[in-house]
Amino acid sequence: MSVIVKSQTEIRKMRESGRIVRRVLNAVKQAVAPGVSTMDLEKIAEKKIQELGAKPAFKGYYDYPCVLCTSVNDQIVHGIPNEKRVLKEGDIVSIDCGVVLDGYFGDAAITVPVGKIAPEHAKLLEVTQASLERAIGTMVIGNTVGDIGAAVQELVEKNGFSVVREFVGHGIGTRLHEDPQVPNFGVRGFGQKLKEGMVLAVEPMVNVGRPGARVLDDQWTAVTEDGSFSAHFEHCVAITKDGPVVLTAD
Repeated sequence: MSVIVKSQTEIRKMRESGRIVRRVLNAVKQAVAPGVSTMDLEKIAEKKIQELGAKPAFKGYYDYPCVLCTSVNDQIVHGIPNEKRVLKEGDIVSIDCGVVLDGYFGDAAITVPVGKIAPEHAKLLEVTQASLERAIGTMVIGNTVGDIGAAVQELVEKNGFSVVREFVGHGIGTRLHEDPQVPNFGVRGFGQKLKEGMVLAVEPMVNVGRPGARVLDDQWTAVTEDGSFSAHFEHCVAITKDGPVVLTAD
């Protein structure tokens, strides 16, 4: 495993990439409503990325066709925007966006309710976001990747939900995906030790039902095996001597 440690200058550059990602996500979030298609969201994001002077990180990555991943309801991750997928009241949509600016990547995700949603699904969003925040709290020098995963898993399972195993977080920098992998489950004290200058994309993916996932025929969209709803939140976080610094915050 080859972990790339970033300098303060590199982290500042990644903070700029992260700010752009957040501004794009904020713009897309405002447009989420019944009657809006996931391709409508894609067009908003693509225009915003261009306006902000960055380039999309996802489009063309292993031939992925869009700048966003838009995953609706039982879709976990990597849903492809589509004009025919029109959001309706009660849906939830995960919006994942990445950009590259000055050679450095930013990557973040949110899950947004469409109108009024079921209480169980509102709890899913709340718990998934809280698990990300709890994980970030463990990201201090000397802790491990296992501490991050355990923080997510413990909170999620305490609330009766399950953590997806097939997809994980990752290091990030001059490449979208770097070592180490960052699972959303684990054992405290095990795995890669966290060092000053590491930057990790932490991204809990949480299902209402069982943790199993399968990939559809488009070779991208991952869905829950049991058809239950799934939520996804993500931040890029730098490990510093002063504690974790979220690079994709407002």
